[in-house]
Amino acid sequence: MMINSILLIVIGLAGGLIVGCGVVAFLSVLGIIPRLTQISKTAKMIYLYEWAIVLGSLFGGWAQFRDIQFHLPVFILAPIGLICGVFVGMLASALTEVINVIPILAKRIGIDGQLIVALMAIVFGKVFGSLFHWIYFIDR
Repeated sequence: MMINSILLIVIGLAGGLIVGCGVVAFLSVLGIIPRLTQISKTAKMIYLYEWAIVLGSLFGGWAQFRDIQFHLPVFILAPIGLICGVFVGMLASALTEVINVIPILAKRIGIDGQLIVALMAIVFGKVFGSLFHWIYFIDR
């Protein structure tokens, strides 16, 4: 019984270390945070980004262990959701810009001249997909 507990502790710590190292590698090797601050022209607030990531990770891990639920009214949840969506969108755009996914894809499929059309299709697809998800699945 004690060997099972020790093995479970070792596997849990190893899994946490692997995920943590992957996140740190993702953020540092690709330069996501500096690029995000460059795009948003908030380079002087880079320490706030870093602290937000650290504190958000700590709070998120703690909240998952505690199974915390917040019962907030819609007028508070809507701005929080909007801010989270803006952050995820900016993070995704910084990632695609860092690894140059869109220009490479445009050259491969032969739409070099219509790059703005492809970008707008991606943006509108994401917006309509999100709206469909929230409107359709919230009513169910």
